[in-house]
Amino acid sequence: MKINCAIVQMNSSSDRNENPKRVDELVKRASGSGAEIVALPENFAFMRDSGDEKTRGERLNGPIISRVQEIAKRESLFILAGSFPEKSTNQEKIYNTSVLLGPRGEIIAAYRKIHLFDVKVPQGESHNESKRVIPGNQAVVADTSLGRMGLTICYDLRFGRLYQYLADLGALIIFSPAAFTDLTGKAHWEILIRSRAIENQVFMIAPAQYGVHPGNRRTYGHSMIVDPWGTILAEITAGDGIALAKLDLERQAEIRKTMPVREHTVKIKG
Repeated sequence: MKINCAIVQMNSSSDRNENPKRVDELVKRASGSGAEIVALPENFAFMRDSGDEKTRGERLNGPIISRVQEIAKRESLFILAGSFPEKSTNQEKIYNTSVLLGPRGEIIAAYRKIHLFDVKVPQGESHNESKRVIPGNQAVVADTSLGRMGLTICYDLRFGRLYQYLADLGALIIFSPAAFTDLTGKAHWEILIRSRAIENQVFMIAPAQYGVHPGNRRTYGHSMIVDPWGTILAEITAGDGIALAKLDLERQAEIRKTMPVREHTVKIKG
């Protein structure tokens, strides 16, 4: 089986009304090009100023996800809503949540980001995601008519055990929607995406934010789709737009058969 998959790259602003309009346009373009799955980046609905003290969260049935559900149903395709601020029981914090929607607009799975971006990178740039976000604690793999799909978000990419666990659970396709910083993206983005694909023999679907956002936050872009051999099937180097690729599940099965790394995995005792 071959699956037509599209990634969306965006330069989301703080405008909660304008960004969804752009999502609608880009998904419609992807659908018109034959996409069966469309993946949106992290924070697709809006990018906040990192100096803001509080982010307003919404329920899964709130305006953001409801709007994407309408699009998925209208276009009759799967949509990975990269991430949105999900309301939690803590009035001061939200979850950073990714949602997989089906072609009838149904919610198939929701994943709350586990690894939060609390770092100080070179040249003085610092981020403290846990100040506003509660971490999730559960890995998520969804059964769909197109195969098993694993969900991750951005900074998770640096934690290989999560991806191995998703592969152990049967994921053939793993999403990694992101808003990678420009500096860390240049150094590590492609390497990490391709590594996760190769070591787990999965398709990596990595839609990303790019450009300058509120508060002068800069993201790297370079959204890409990578196959289980580590080949980049599609990439958007700059600008907003879409890119498509065919996910060949038969080739994936052949790669896993000829190089059965999962069968060769052993537990190392200390």
